[in-house]
Amino acid sequence: MFENLFQLVKIGKELGLNRKEIRNVLLFNNTKNPTLYTILLIIAIVLTGIIIVFVVIVVARNAYPAGALYSTVKTKDFKDKGKK
Repeated sequence: MFENLFQLVKIGKELGLNRKEIRNVLLFNNTKNPTLYTILLIIAIVLTGIIIVFVVIVVARNAYPAGALYSTVKTKDFKDKGKK
């Protein structure tokens, strides 16, 4: 995706367009409501960032606290069960 963006900027520079004209093409300025689409794009980027941060925090959290044993079941618990 970023390669396509850089390619468009490079093509725009080769055509002799200035930065403002390239930005107008890339940011929906040829539509009826360019500010609405720009605001929606910013909101989508922010929401995506929040979701990514939330997922990273939830996934990175360990199930067991530091220094805790992974299980409370011991092998001696199974030995006692067969004698009954």
